Amino acid sequence: HMQLVESGGGSAEAGGALRLACAATGDTYNNFCMGWFRQSPGKEREMMAAIVIKTRASFYADSAKGRFTASYDGDKTTLYLQMNTLVPEDTAMYYCAAADWGYGGNCRSAASVNNWGQGTQVTVAS
Repeated sequence: HMQLVESGGGSAEAGGALRLACAATGDTYNNFCMGWFRQSPGKEREMMAAIVIKTRASFYADSAKGRFTASYDGDKTTLYLQMNTLVPEDTAMYYCAAADWGYGGNCRSAASVNNWGQGTQVTVAS
């Protein structure tokens, strides 16, 4: 079993930046991919960025491309999300997620992960 703990959320002005971190502990050897998702009230949880651990191949939602960058530090088993040029529409709860090798998911949708963090709030003021 894997545990995921997010940090780094908070408030920012439009045009500003925040960096989120997600520390993975437990059965990290079995980790196939990790991703960042977000959810705002009344909306579905959406993938913003995902990384395949072995290859470091990354995938982004269209709204994240050019503004958000995901990275993974294997030594620290920590996933990061650098968010630049923030806009008020980025306001949401951000969740870290992961999929085990045996689960068969690709971290590119909420249904494709089987480990979730508790979430960290990001609020962007206009």
